[in-house]
Amino acid sequence: MFESLGEKLNNAFKKFRNKGKLTEADVKAGMREIKLALLEADVNFKVVRDFIKIVSERAVGAEVLESLLPAQQVVKIVNEELTRLMGGSQSKLNISPKPPTVIMMVGLQGAGKTTHAGKLAGMYKKQGKRPLLVAGDIYRPAAIKQLQVVGEKLDIPVFTMGDKVSPVEIAKEGIKFANQKGYDMVFIDTAGRLQIDEVLMEELKNIKEAVNPAEILLTVDAMIGQESVNVAETFNDLLDITGVILTKLDGDTRGGAALSIRYVTGQPIKFVGTGEKLDTIEPFYPDRMASRILGMGDVLTLIDKAQAAFDEKQAAALEEKMRRQTFTLDDYLAQLSQIKSMGNLEQLVGMMPGVKPGALKDAKVDESVLARTEAIIHSMTKKEREKPEIINASRKKRIATGSGTSVEDVNKLLKQFDQMLKMMKQFSNMGKTKQGKKMLGRMKMPF
Repeated sequence: MFESLGEKLNNAFKKFRNKGKLTEADVKAGMREIKLALLEADVNFKVVRDFIKIVSERAVGAEVLESLLPAQQVVKIVNEELTRLMGGSQSKLNISPKPPTVIMMVGLQGAGKTTHAGKLAGMYKKQGKRPLLVAGDIYRPAAIKQLQVVGEKLDIPVFTMGDKVSPVEIAKEGIKFANQKGYDMVFIDTAGRLQIDEVLMEELKNIKEAVNPAEILLTVDAMIGQESVNVAETFNDLLDITGVILTKLDGDTRGGAALSIRYVTGQPIKFVGTGEKLDTIEPFYPDRMASRILGMGDVLTLIDKAQAAFDEKQAAALEEKMRRQTFTLDDYLAQLSQIKSMGNLEQLVGMMPGVKPGALKDAKVDESVLARTEAIIHSMTKKEREKPEIINASRKKRIATGSGTSVEDVNKLLKQFDQMLKMMKQFSNMGKTKQGKKMLGRMKMPF
C-alpha cells in the first residue's frame, strides 16, 4: 500500500537537501515532483491543486526549526498536511445512547460490503458488544448464504427472512428482533449493484427512512482508484453517508482514494480493510497513515496489534522462566503463536520506522518459516521440548521425518534456540549487578 507514492515523495524531498533556507524556486521545483507523485497515485486533481498550494505557502521562506534541516521541515509540513487532508484525527463509530446502534452498510457490488459487515461486527464483538447481522440483500445470488457463512465463522447470529420479503421490511423486523433478544448493535447488509442506479438508491433511502440508522457506512474498493471517489460522492449526495470503509488496501493500490475521499465528500474514512481474513480490519488514523506513506512507520498500530495478541498471565510466566532460565521449546512455540496472531508479517515489518515505502517490494517475508518451526517442535517428544540438549543424530532424523523437514532445518532451529538461551542468560546475569540493574532500568521495551 502506497509503496510507489511514498517512494516518489521521498525522491521529491531530495530537492530540498543542502539548502540553507528555502526559496520560492526551491519549493517550486520540489512541489512539481510532489504534484506528479500525487497525480500518479490517482489523487483527485482538485485535491492535489489545493494540497500543493497550502504546502508551498507554508514552505516558502518558512522559519526552519532549530532542530530541523530545511528538507526535514518540508517533510514535517507534508506530513501535517497529509494528516489534515485525510481528516486530522480518528473518526469513531457513533454509538447510540439507547441500544441497538443501527449501522447500514451500503456500496457497489464487489467492494466487500458483506464481508466487512461481518468484520466490523466481529471487531465490536471482541470489545464486548452483542452484534446482530441482518441479511437485507435479496437480489444477489447467494448473498444471504454468504452472510450466514461469515456469521457462522465469527459466531455472530444472522437475521434473515429469505429473498421474498422487501429489504425495508427485513431491516425493520431485524431491529425488532434485536430489541427482543438484547442485541446492542445491528449491521444491515443492503443490496449492491454493479453500478449506481435510481432503483438502488430509492430502496436505500427507504431503508434509511424506516430504521433511522446511527451510521450509514459506504464500503469502497481502493483498487478502483479515482472511480471510488466518484462513487463516494454520489452515495453521499443521495444518502448523506456518515463514513467510509476503504477495502483492499493490502492490494497493489495507488492510494488516491484514501487521500481524496474526505476532501471530496466531507465524510471521514472510519475503517480500512487490509486483507482477506475476517480480522483484517483496522480503525483509520489519518496521522498514522500519513506516517506510513512517508516511511516513518506506524508504531502505534504495531503496539495496538501487539496488545491485542498479548496475554498478561503468559507474559508474567514467561518473565519468570527467563529469570530462572527455564525457558523451553514449548515457551518458544507459544511466543511464535502470539507473533502470528498479530497478522501479516510483511505488513507488520512495513509499520516499523525507517522501513521506506518500496523497500519491501522485492523482499518477501517468508511466513512458511514459522510453519516449519511449529512443525519441527510439534514433532518432538515432551522431554525433547523441555531438554533439547538430549536431541542426538537419530532423534534429529526422526523429528525431521515427522515434520516433513530436513535435519539441517532441525539443526538450524536448535542453534537459534541455544543462542536465545545464551542471550537470556546474559540479561539475567546483568540484572544481578548494580550497574546492570541500572542499565536494564533505562532500557525501554517497545510494548
